[in-house]
Amino acid sequence: MSNEVGYVVNPEKNETITVDGIDYRRLCIKTHVITDADNIIDVVEKYAAPYVQQGDIVFITEKAVACTQKRAIPMKDIHPRPLARFLCKFVLKTPYGIGLGIPETMEMALQECGTIKILFAAAISAIGKLFGKRGWFYNIAGYKARSIDGPCEFTLPPYNHYVVLGPAQPDKVAAEISDKIGVAVAITDINDLEGQILGTSSPQMDRDLLVKILKDNPLGQTNEQTPMGIIRKAAVQEMVSQEEPESPVQENE
Repeated sequence: MSNEVGYVVNPEKNETITVDGIDYRRLCIKTHVITDADNIIDVVEKYAAPYVQQGDIVFITEKAVACTQKRAIPMKDIHPRPLARFLCKFVLKTPYGIGLGIPETMEMALQECGTIKILFAAAISAIGKLFGKRGWFYNIAGYKARSIDGPCEFTLPPYNHYVVLGPAQPDKVAAEISDKIGVAVAITDINDLEGQILGTSSPQMDRDLLVKILKDNPLGQTNEQTPMGIIRKAAVQEMVSQEEPESPVQENE
């Protein structure tokens, strides 16, 4: 844990990363388990806003946003069609997540993206595999398919029994949060395998740079319960620390 109140460094993760010669701190923030009873703006204002400084970027996982939008679907309420059961057999399963590798997540991809788009993506993916190329499916299916999370052994309860869809209107959500807390905001989809930025509070934000800063997934992917964090240039933090005046010494009368 960091020596700064409110920040944590997750196990086997580094607080600082160097990108293009610049050191960035990734300050992870613990919260309660976020559900559809929460408003994501209120959650960020409560847990992250007290620690932000000018120039910071607050980053929030796509799952935290989606859960507040009622986009976490209980597995028992999903009834996969035969096509979903067939297509999921061809999805590469990794230790980093189920993705569309089970009938329930594939069913939600069909609903989110449309049957024709998923079938076209599957066909293009099959062609790509003939040439030893992977990733073509999600390039065609898009972020809605890529952002679907299925339950895994390491998923934080109660979401180990849910399928979580990607967040709706991530750019709009990021902008609304930014207006409230006064710093830039990004909605992220980062795991231990890859990453993408789903939404930013400003179109001028460098999404490729953000992916590089977060590529090692500092928020973690198991039960860390850190769905948001703060990106801060290390040099900025050092400058602030140097400028802080010493506390006055009170003399006893």
